[in-house]
Amino acid sequence: MTIRVVVADDQELVRSGFAMILSAQPDIEVVAEAGDGAEAVAAVRRHAPDVVLLDIRMPRMDGIEAARTICAESGCKAVMLTTFDQDDYVYEALHAGASGFLLKDVRRDDLVHAVRVVAAGDSLLAPSVARRLVADFTSRGQAAATAVPALGALTARERETLVLLGRGMSNAEIAAELVVSEHTVKTHVSNVLSKLGLRDRIQAVICAYETGLIAPGG
Repeated sequence: MTIRVVVADDQELVRSGFAMILSAQPDIEVVAEAGDGAEAVAAVRRHAPDVVLLDIRMPRMDGIEAARTICAESGCKAVMLTTFDQDDYVYEALHAGASGFLLKDVRRDDLVHAVRVVAAGDSLLAPSVARRLVADFTSRGQAAATAVPALGALTARERETLVLLGRGMSNAEIAAELVVSEHTVKTHVSNVLSKLGLRDRIQAVICAYETGLIAPGG
């Protein structure tokens, strides 16, 4: 199955570079490029892609607002492009419905892998972005307002799964680490979210840090 992608970034060289890398893959088709959030929303409505790459900072409509609109209107998965050191909107983007983040200096292979992972229904958080997420989450006072779930309900394997989720691993990477099938990992992830009352993998990342399973600097 071909993965249909829209690439949105106001910097033409970045946008065309990402599009060129993705278009070279036999299972990925870049159906449109966009220079701002409004163009990205229009392109998604027109082409119904599987994944949209959105720069967080764009003119007219930024990537967060574009992600909010796209995720509300369609099943398209939004992946945010960030410069990490400059962008302070990780938390808002996740609330908007983003499925993951990529740093703009991402390696070619990691870009391709990310698109495939998100298209398959996984969330994607690089470990560095996961740490930034937790830092943003804590600095905004969200941690104090959110009850930290008890981990006693989890089995040993489910706790291992939560730790690996916290490190930003995909289902495939967790399966390789635990030497089990992806189907088994999906079951573990589902159990973790259900038992801890978490909405999604992003909340699982926060939980892994807030409960001390992962140290913020680790």
